[in-house]
Amino acid sequence: MSISQPPPLSLYIHVPWCVKKCPYCDFNSHQAKSALPEEEYINRLLFDLEQEMPEVWGRQLISIFIGGGTPSLLSPLSYEKLLSGIRALLPFHSDIEITMEANPGTAEAEKFIGFIQAGINRISMGVQSFSDKHLQSLGRIHSAEEVYRAFEMARDAQCQNINLDLMYALPEQNIEQAMDDLDKAIALAPEHLSWYQLTLEPNTLFYHQPPQLPVDDIMDEISEQGLEKLRNANYQRYEISAYSRAGTTPSVHNLNYWQFGDYLGIGAGAHGKITRADTQEIIRKSKKRNPRDYLNPSTSVESSRRVIPKNELPLEFMMNAMRLKNGVPQSLFFESTGLIYSYLSTAIEQAKSAGLIDDSNEVLCPSEQGYLFLNELLEYFMPEQFSQLSSSNTINIKALD
Repeated sequence: MSISQPPPLSLYIHVPWCVKKCPYCDFNSHQAKSALPEEEYINRLLFDLEQEMPEVWGRQLISIFIGGGTPSLLSPLSYEKLLSGIRALLPFHSDIEITMEANPGTAEAEKFIGFIQAGINRISMGVQSFSDKHLQSLGRIHSAEEVYRAFEMARDAQCQNINLDLMYALPEQNIEQAMDDLDKAIALAPEHLSWYQLTLEPNTLFYHQPPQLPVDDIMDEISEQGLEKLRNANYQRYEISAYSRAGTTPSVHNLNYWQFGDYLGIGAGAHGKITRADTQEIIRKSKKRNPRDYLNPSTSVESSRRVIPKNELPLEFMMNAMRLKNGVPQSLFFESTGLIYSYLSTAIEQAKSAGLIDDSNEVLCPSEQGYLFLNELLEYFMPEQFSQLSSSNTINIKALD
């Protein structure tokens, strides 16, 4: 294993509070029942980042993503302090992408202006639907009218990079309604669209009390018609659920995830992945999930830390890279894992025989079939297929108080 230099570095910041917990949401979010400890949390985030610095000194940030929860609940002044503090610790790329998730139900014109002035240059709005009926069924706090108002506020604040999050296969949704949602989103001409199917995740209210979802045939038809509609509207699919409008750049932050780049994770429940060229280790770590525990000054913010064993790296790499429609250069496997490409030869030949992958032109790319059946494709890259790599590697799992 030989990693000469680490991959590009991003930063994920988690804000765990929201106005109301949605019944489909399995993210680490907590309903804000009183005033938020805003200043205390910003200070803790900066402390968290300081603890990460020994592993990333001198590296440059290419992107920052502020997710949640509902990050737009915090004030522009808080983000100004946070981003200034981050910049003091890590250099920013000249074209750094800084994204903040926003709920249309908490949108305020002055706050959007303040967010942009603080340095945020990309807004990702959790729209989910343009139907008040379906928004209510999803437990969203906003209306369709508030979506339009929030979008206009963001544009008026001179935000030139907006993503709309939209879901389909909603409770009792038919094909026509799903296409109407997509039409309305496209009509706003956002630079980016995230369009994905509602799934019932464990530890959510919907999982334990399932709503009436469309049958499989209808879900498949929605997907097929929607993909055609997006193509006709010049939205280019670059990841399973991510689309960028022709002439615009796909999300830098998203691409870094799928290209097996590095990312620091700060905030309650945040996860990170860091490559150490000096120790030849790729490390995954997480932070304490409960905001009270995370804010406790007498304990560490870190919850877990794990060095990825070598025999798990092929799967880790492929789980990300094969989400990209156009795949990745073959050389990226060695550059980001330190493992020679020939280690994948047997698995790739088997996947090619099954019609799930293509490795021509020095690019590793899922076939159309492989893109539809990603889990089947990944079966060829399970850790047990690479037992020859495990003998020279140790697993280091450390849980911290």
